[in-house]
Amino acid sequence: MTGHKSAIYKLKGAIRNYDWGGTDFLSNLLSFPNQFKQPMAEYWLGTHEIAPSRIVTEKGDVPLNEFIESERELIIGKTVAKKFRRLPYLLKLLDVRDMLSIQVHPSKHAAEVEFAKENQQAIPLDASHRNYKDDNHKPELVVALNDFWLIHGFKPVGALRTILESIPEFHTLLEIFNETGYDQLYKTVMEMPQESVNKILQPVLDRIIRRYQHGQLEKHHENFWAARAALTFNRSDKIDRGIFSIYFFNLIHLNRGEGLFQDAGVPHAYLEGQNVEIMATSDNVLRGGLTTKHIDVKELMKNIKFEETIPRIIHPQKTNGEEIYRTAAPDFKLSRFELRENMTSSFVTATGEILLTIDGTILISSGNDQLELQRGEAAFLISHQQISLKALADVDLYRASVPVHANE
Repeated sequence: MTGHKSAIYKLKGAIRNYDWGGTDFLSNLLSFPNQFKQPMAEYWLGTHEIAPSRIVTEKGDVPLNEFIESERELIIGKTVAKKFRRLPYLLKLLDVRDMLSIQVHPSKHAAEVEFAKENQQAIPLDASHRNYKDDNHKPELVVALNDFWLIHGFKPVGALRTILESIPEFHTLLEIFNETGYDQLYKTVMEMPQESVNKILQPVLDRIIRRYQHGQLEKHHENFWAARAALTFNRSDKIDRGIFSIYFFNLIHLNRGEGLFQDAGVPHAYLEGQNVEIMATSDNVLRGGLTTKHIDVKELMKNIKFEETIPRIIHPQKTNGEEIYRTAAPDFKLSRFELRENMTSSFVTATGEILLTIDGTILISSGNDQLELQRGEAAFLISHQQISLKALADVDLYRASVPVHANE
């Protein structure tokens, strides 16, 4: 290959130490010592400027974004280079110990406009009160590695009415919903005075927290997560208004291997578990509660889709031994290989691609190039290469790509 000795490179990601992360899962998976038990929330594999991955070369480690820029069309392919000018996806591992914030991601247009506006205001990119870290949208696909819990989009009309009817303190909110719909209901709870938030939620929490503490609530009911959120995020006389969202949004349980797609404008929050996540290369998050980070309700409300959401669990479609999670996102494509020892598979790379081993050992080959990956290790593959896989031990492997044809 012109300018490169290999079609396959070892790839080192970046650990993100957010306070909601666990202390053991990523440490064990990545064989990364965590002596002081710091929260290890996310592991990033991609080119985002905040934390780019590093390519391992004979001359030393190189940031992946710089590596790609050196020969962009060769490395990620002409089609992707022309359309995105960069690696358009970010692959992550997440360990959710404590709930993530109620959040929404902006559309591409909104991100471009607001990012430029915050730049004009000279707000530093790393400022805690900055909303837009880049000019990109952030559609995302989550695939559960074990039992994974989240809330996602507004409940359908009937289900939301049922839960508002079942809680006496929510009856006035039911009247608002019946008369004005999702937008005014959510606007009411997100903008009401703190005293009103406390007045509505305190009697609800008084009933459920003791039951939670005695193990009398189950995870399939909103009360379990509302009680946990109160114990985690409430401060003295300030009840976190994000608790309303736990009751308003769909509560979803994903089994191992099941996926869920979240497009721009769909409000959501991860509650517990570990997952593989792929998204457009962005770190734009607008928050509305259940967090110690910056909250901007006005910006959140500008970007939310106020409509019912029917959750659509994604089951992968198996093609030639590869299980593909299909979404409408143009930025990324995620698939999975589960291979028993000595089983093989193959594919042709469509762009610069990332392989991530969750379990087992895999031998990756392309011509004379070979690389062996152990559990928790990753590789970066150059575009338009014939890739062969051989499981040296039972392997669970994820492949991140872009939905373009390999011959483009």
